[in-house]
Amino acid sequence: MPVKSFQPINPGADVTTTRTYLHEVVPVTGSIVSGTYSDNNIKNYTHGMFQSVYDYPYLSSSANHIFDLTMGIAGTSAISGAANIQGSKKINIYNQFAQTLLGFTGSVNDIRAFESDLVLDQTGSMKEVFFVNFSRLLTKDEVKKNTFSITIVTGAYSTPFHNGAGHSAASLTLQDANARINGDGVNNADGGDYGVLFSNSAGTGDGLGVVFYQAGIAVITASAFQGITDFAKHPTYGNQTTTQAFTGSSMTGSIEAFRRRVQNISLNNTTEINSTILFCRAPSNKFNYSSNPTYVTGSKIRVKNVASDNPVAYVTTVGLYNSSNELLAVAKLSEPLKKSVDNELTIRVRLDF
Repeated sequence: MPVKSFQPINPGADVTTTRTYLHEVVPVTGSIVSGTYSDNNIKNYTHGMFQSVYDYPYLSSSANHIFDLTMGIAGTSAISGAANIQGSKKINIYNQFAQTLLGFTGSVNDIRAFESDLVLDQTGSMKEVFFVNFSRLLTKDEVKKNTFSITIVTGAYSTPFHNGAGHSAASLTLQDANARINGDGVNNADGGDYGVLFSNSAGTGDGLGVVFYQAGIAVITASAFQGITDFAKHPTYGNQTTTQAFTGSSMTGSIEAFRRRVQNISLNNTTEINSTILFCRAPSNKFNYSSNPTYVTGSKIRVKNVASDNPVAYVTTVGLYNSSNELLAVAKLSEPLKKSVDNELTIRVRLDF
């Protein structure tokens, strides 16, 4: 059994850490959300509080859950009266998202409202909203700032993408135009960083929603659909405005009307890779012999032609051991590296997690 030779690692000089961010463009077309699979990729639940959207018919083993849709009303909203259908559920959904993302104030009677700015001073409140809750499959560790956009159309409920005679309906693209990479135009709340969604690329005017980057949640105000007389269609009462849908329809009815108007969603996700880098050093006086039994034959080193020649070895593997000389990890080199008494090697080993 050959004797093992070890080279200690100096934690102060031979170990460092790095963080790398990988980004991936994620487009979600409206045809997937409301058309391609005849809504067989839309899953409704008996409680009627949200819908789940899949990228393929959800009964298929190939289906991936991509996001959930729901809606909510603040308890202080003017339309949160007792006559509101599923009123308590709508308020509970709003309060749950608000307390998770904006923080708990300590009182259920003092819930922070979502706002169309970054101040969180209870002005410019969005009290009737839709929630788009993306799956981790899409957002990974977080949504990259200044990359999120959602395009919604304002056509009739029956033909949301067209306004008669085959003409395309007006569209509205909401984007986090002020959320620059250096952090400008971004605020921090309990739910992580968030940016305001504007209806123009300059990031001016009134915000019509916010996006929470780490949570992967977009909040869209119902006022984005203001003025639409047939936002939703009630089976009994017919066409409804946004306000009428929020009060006189079930949650599923309002969610359905919103989903049918999603034309495109685009974002860049972020995968955070934390790495520990170890510089494994092989000095000139070490690791010049191989522990492989085939390195010698007849008590002679195979790679030496003359007895006076310096020994030569080829490094193919790096082993990381703990203080008890127990092997913890193995790193393989892409090609053997020549090692002899007249050279030294420094091999960079990277552990990702």
